[in-house]
Amino acid sequence: QVQLVESGGDLVQPGGSLRLSCVASGFRFGYSGIGWFRQAPGKEREGVSCINNSGGRTEYADSEKGRFTISRDKVKNTVYLQMNSLKPEDKDVYYCAADLQPPFCGGEWNYSTWYNYWGRGTPVTVSS
Repeated sequence: QVQLVESGGDLVQPGGSLRLSCVASGFRFGYSGIGWFRQAPGKEREGVSCINNSGGRTEYADSEKGRFTISRDKVKNTVYLQMNSLKPEDKDVYYCAADLQPPFCGGEWNYSTWYNYWGRGTPVTVSS
C-alpha cells in the first residue's frame, strides 16, 4: 500500500523556519520524483518544489527560490522541505506527492496531474 505521510507543519512567526518531512512507503522510493505542493481553501494546488530520484535535480517555484531547500534521504525513504524566512503568505496546507513515471522533476514538475500519489498534507501558519 502506497503511503506518503507529511509532518512538521506548525505555527511560526514571520522570519522563522520549519522543516517539513514526507515519509514514503509502498513503492520504489529510489525510482520516483517527489514534489511538494501547497493549497489554500478554494484554490488550486501550487507547486512548491520537486526533487528527482537521485536528488541531483531540484526545482523551485519563483516565490520559494532562495528560501526553501528540498532534499531526500534514501535510507529513511524521506524527503524534506527546509523552509526559511517564512512570510505570512506562506500559510497553506503543504502536500507531498510521488511521481512514478520518468522524467522525474522535469519541465512540467509543477503540474499536479503528473503525480500518482499524494499525502494528506500538513498545515503551515505564519503569524505573529
